[in-house]
Amino acid sequence: MVLDSAASTTSDWRLEGLAGIAPQDSEYLISRIRTIPGFPAESITFRDFIPALNDPKAFNILISALQKSLPVDAGEFDYVGGLEARGFLVGAPLAYSLGKGFVAFRKAGKLPPPTLSREYDLEYDTATVEIEKDLLPEGSRVLIVDDLIATGGTAKAAAQLVEDSGAKVAGFAFVMELDGLNGRGKLEGYPTSALMGMPA
Repeated sequence: MVLDSAASTTSDWRLEGLAGIAPQDSEYLISRIRTIPGFPAESITFRDFIPALNDPKAFNILISALQKSLPVDAGEFDYVGGLEARGFLVGAPLAYSLGKGFVAFRKAGKLPPPTLSREYDLEYDTATVEIEKDLLPEGSRVLIVDDLIATGGTAKAAAQLVEDSGAKVAGFAFVMELDGLNGRGKLEGYPTSALMGMPA
């Protein structure tokens, strides 16, 4: 697959979890992430990691890097929770590789009742995230995973759902973090990791 060379430079990207793997592997994975200015709106720069999933080598590096950079030891959580939709793409294989169960955090209306739900703010609106009621045993521990953290609203709502269930949030793991939006500020008190950071 040939990626669009119009993608902006990665020289201002920050390596976090990727700093712990071989430089050639981190470079290869980064080479499979596209940057698309002006999508889906003029003021937004979209980070597309789908080509990394399409490439078997990059996909393997991605999941291995997530395992190596967990914010807590794997023995400190029982489930991996993925945020719809791209969080499913990394959360489920991560859960499988660690021998953990997987929890899907869905958009409103996608799950059969009964459900638990939490609303969170968007730039000009609100949205809702849900999980199935009684899915998580009381006292169980969940690592929440997504492809990207921006403002942190969805991740915070997912954490509230875990706690509404009587379970505990072990931490958060992200593939990418948009710097300058203070998404981690909403997750204060929870161990959090990201493989890489880049300007919003």
